[in-house]
This record gives sequence, structure tokens and C-alpha cells, in this order.
Amino acid sequence: MCVLATWRQRVTVTPMDRPAPVEQLSAAAELQMPFSDTVKYIILGVSVTLLLLALGLLAWQTFRCCTNKHTTHTQQDTGNSDELDSDQKSTTAGECSGAPIMQVEDVSTEVHRLSRCLPQTSGSSQAEGDEGEQLNVKKVDGSLRFSLYYDQPQSRLVVTVLQVEGLQELSQTCCLQPFVKLRLMWAGSEGADVKGCRGEEGEGTSPALWTVLQEWQTRIVKDSCNPLYGDQFSCVLQQDKDALHHVNLRMEVWNFDKFSRHTVLGEVRVPLGQLNVSYPLELHEDLQIPQKDRVGEVLLSLKFLPTSQRLEVGLLKVRTAPTETCSDSALYVRISVQCNQCKLRSQKTSVVAWCRDSVFNEVLMFSLPEFPVVQCKIMIYVYETHTTWKSPKHLIGQLTVGKERSTEDEHWNWMMRSVRQPVARWHGLLI
Repeated sequence: MCVLATWRQRVTVTPMDRPAPVEQLSAAAELQMPFSDTVKYIILGVSVTLLLLALGLLAWQTFRCCTNKHTTHTQQDTGNSDELDSDQKSTTAGECSGAPIMQVEDVSTEVHRLSRCLPQTSGSSQAEGDEGEQLNVKKVDGSLRFSLYYDQPQSRLVVTVLQVEGLQELSQTCCLQPFVKLRLMWAGSEGADVKGCRGEEGEGTSPALWTVLQEWQTRIVKDSCNPLYGDQFSCVLQQDKDALHHVNLRMEVWNFDKFSRHTVLGEVRVPLGQLNVSYPLELHEDLQIPQKDRVGEVLLSLKFLPTSQRLEVGLLKVRTAPTETCSDSALYVRISVQCNQCKLRSQKTSVVAWCRDSVFNEVLMFSLPEFPVVQCKIMIYVYETHTTWKSPKHLIGQLTVGKERSTEDEHWNWMMRSVRQPVARWHGLLI
């Protein structure tokens, strides 16, 4: 009996241990969100509304996408069927004629017909032009009125720009802001025999090196196709009876563009030796297609390394016509390379004192893209500066060498034939 009583005491559960699970269940039942039922219903309603709105937008976008695809396919099928029907009709007519027919079709018509079956693109890719290089203008509209006077006792030439007439707007959204740039050119000594440079008299003559004596620029007249100027410029020429026979006046009409490079609209060239300007003479000349004058020569060396895809451009010498420049005048050259519509980082040479034959003997290296070189342009710009005092740079001339998609420069061909070997050649410096 004592043992049984002792065992009952051991297995009996104390009152403190028995209600523990009951208390946990009651606490879980009493755990509730700290919001009232009204707030809960509002949150649920907003959630359901957002869900319905998202589903509606998804259904609308799906419907629009399906509709556009159906319309596009219908138009393309209609266009293709029209073209096929026209081709079949022409073929059937040719077969029924019984005699062989040679069809002669305009290339532009064929391109237009085929382009109808191709998707239209929103934009067109345009290659970046050279700095200062102008597009070939087929037709020039407008004229320039100006006056000339040469004061013989003082050997002073006076040029007055009066008015530009008859200009046409480049586009409906862009208004013209014309100004006139004047250059007084002196025909200097003849240069070396540079291929690709022709004289004014013909192909058999060696072109002379022109020297820019003076440069002027009129004010800008905004939003006008017939701007009035009245700007007057003057300079002193050499005291020589035949001074005017070697001087040409070159006047270019430009369109000012604030966010891009300026555009040349046309030019007028006046040989002063053929005019009697001993008294004020007013002239009215039509604008002509802009052309460039040779103001110097550059000895350029090219070398191509195909393994490392590098191009070495060596600037050896710059030759210019003799001119009366300051003792501190100097030259430096900036070289820019554009390969496959990708413009590489431009580099410039050191500053060299300006003389008739300025020697540089510097080589600049450019890393070309790895893919095949389809188009590559090497642009050379020669600038004037001063060594003793700070002054803005002045462009003397420029030239372009390289390979286009359809044509190749002769110097470039020589370089590609002599891989890993430098090839040097003279080039004309134009402005």
C-alpha cells in the first residue's frame, strides 16, 4: 500500500503544469489586427479596385497590339499582291506578244517599287562632315551687291558690302541668318607639282599658292532673305602699280547656325586687276558654287599596321606662301580620324615657328576598330597661333585624305600596297 501511494504521488500532474496549453490557445485567439472592421473593408476594396484596373489596362493593350498587327499584315499583303499582280500582268503581256522583248526600266522606279515592300524607318543616318567642309551645291540662288574703291595716293582698298538678295530658306522651320565673309587673296609663288590641285588656267599649269592678306566679316542679319548691310572694310596694299593684278577678292555668303556649324550659301570672286576701281564702282554679281583655294602644301606620311589595327600619321613638313607675319607667329596641326562613321579622338602636334617650310617630323598613332575598314577619313587642320601672347587660333587651311565607300585616295592605295612601310606624299592645303 505504501508503494502504490508513492507511485500515485509521482505520476500525479500538478495544477501548475496542466493549464499551460490552454493559456497559449486563448492568447492566440485574442491576437487580432489593430484595425477596425471598417478599415479592413476599405483596404480590401482598394486592393480589388487596383486589381480590376490593372486587368483592364492589360486587356486594352492586348487588344491594341492585336489590331495593329492585323492592320500591318493586311497592308503588306495588299502591297505585295499589287506588285505581284503588276509583275504577272507585264510577264503575261510579254509572253503573248510572241517576240522577245528587252525591258528597260529606270533604276529609281525599281528602287521605289521594292521599297514599298520593306518596313519604313523613322530616321536616316547621316555621316558627320569635316570641320569647315561644305556640301556640293548644284544650284545657288541669290546675288550680292557691293562697291569697290582703290585710293592710289594712299594705296588703300575700300570694300563696302551693300546687300544680299534672292536667298531661299533652307527649310520651313529654320530661318536664315546670313552674313558675308570676305578674304583678300594674293597670288604668290608657284608650289610643287601636287596631284589633285588644278590651276585656274587649266590642267597643264602648276597652281599658285594663295596668301590671305586680310579677312573680314559682316554683322549677322536675322530672319531675312534680302539682308541689308552697308559694312565697310579697308586695308593698305603694296605701293606698286601692278599690286591689284595679283589680288582677288573672295566674298562668301554664310548662314549662321548657333547650335551647329555654319553653312555656306554661295560666293562671289572678283579679280581686281580686271576692273577700274580708281573711282567708286558698284557691282551686282550672282552667287556661284563655292570653291577652295590652295594656300599651302603638306608633306604627309601614312603607315598601316594590320596586326595591331593601328594607323600612323606622320606630319613631316608644312609649306606656305611667303607672307609678312609677326616674329612670334607659330603653327600647329590638329589631326582627326573618322573610321566607319566613328570619330576617333583628335590629336595635335607641337607648336613650330611659322616660316616658309615649317618642319614638324612628328608621328601620331590612331587605333582603328577591329572590323574591316569600310570608310576612313584623315582630316588635317593647320592653325596659326602666337608664342609670346595668348590669342585665338586661326585656321590657315585644311585637307582630307582617306577612303570612301566608293572611292579611294591614291595615297591610301599606296599605303595599303606597302603594309608596315611608311609612304610619304605632298598634299594641297585648301581654304
